[in-house]
Amino acid sequence: MPTYQYRCEKCGEVFEHAEHLAEHADAHPRCPKCGSEACQHVPTPFVAMTTKKS
Repeated sequence: MPTYQYRCEKCGEVFEHAEHLAEHADAHPRCPKCGSEACQHVPTPFVAMTTKKS
């Protein structure tokens, strides 16, 4: 299950929330710090690790 980062627009808290891909479009997690529902998804960079073949 993927983990997504969110930022609360009310208090600025950045937190992670695990959700299925099907849930992600409709997910509205609450801020764990202040309980606000005004949270925006924060795009996160990722690095794909591959094996180097010689």
